[in-house]
Amino acid sequence: MGTDSSPDLFTAIDHVGVAVSDLDAAVDFYSTTYGMRLLHEEVNEEQGVREAMMAVGDSGSCIQLLAPLSPESTIAKFLDRSGPGIQQLAYRVRDIEAVSATLRERGMRLLYDSPKRGTSDSRVNFIHPKDAGGILVELVEPSESSH
Repeated sequence: MGTDSSPDLFTAIDHVGVAVSDLDAAVDFYSTTYGMRLLHEEVNEEQGVREAMMAVGDSGSCIQLLAPLSPESTIAKFLDRSGPGIQQLAYRVRDIEAVSATLRERGMRLLYDSPKRGTSDSRVNFIHPKDAGGILVELVEPSESSH
């Protein structure tokens, strides 16, 4: 519960997003070195990424590996500015519209006016890092068929 007795907004840590320049090499590294299992891989043209979800044991949490599709993508710009590494922290939510409205009421800026399509047809939005302690926070409402 929050300090104002309101219900928790987030149900779980969904994933941690890691920017990489070579997705295949990163998947191999996370599989071979950490023993993580590849759950899903896809290209998201709208977000400008090729991505892979790596299972962290049976916890339900994942590491999302993100590689740019073009030099203009957000991930390419992140890699140019910061190099490979943690790019985002994603929280799972039940109702992204309601959580977004609550966060806006609390003064948070979200990057999109309405949710966009994320991994496995989830719905996503992001809290601006300047409003979240310097962290890009992703909100993820899983599709009916995932999680």
